[in-house]
Amino acid sequence: MKRLLLLRHAKSSWDNPDLADVERPLAPRGIEAALLMGRTIAQRNWLPDRALVSSAERTLETWRLVSGEWTSRPEASFSHALYEAPADAILAEIRNNNEADETLMVVGHNPGLETLAGSLIADTSHRKLAKALSEKFPTGALALFEYDGDWARLDSGAATLTHFLRPKDLG
Repeated sequence: MKRLLLLRHAKSSWDNPDLADVERPLAPRGIEAALLMGRTIAQRNWLPDRALVSSAERTLETWRLVSGEWTSRPEASFSHALYEAPADAILAEIRNNNEADETLMVVGHNPGLETLAGSLIADTSHRKLAKALSEKFPTGALALFEYDGDWARLDSGAATLTHFLRPKDLG
């Protein structure tokens, strides 16, 4: 059984209006949320074998903080193709992943991440979790899916949503 973790970047700062969107760092609240999510992932033993991370500053910083809470960092790929990517582009990146990786994490942006998460939900998913995810996939939130198949064949309705964690639920 494979696991897919979809993590939306933590809350970003809008303090400097001169920064391009791709350069925005995390806000203090985002830093706290990323550290909390990193600890939670470690405590629940959901550590990925590999991560696919958007090259935007806020996703890079989220990744550094989250993975910094673990005993070791898995291999990560940093890609501009994931920056504000639509769901189908994110899915293409996942499908190109190494089949040996049992647990994969994607650190990205809405609306693409939320759209992808919603499309993957299988009928076997818990309805309450699916409803919460469909209402809002907030900054710093994590959706965990289980999938019995090859990454190359992941498609709509093929994965069971087992957990949906928002920073406000944890702290």
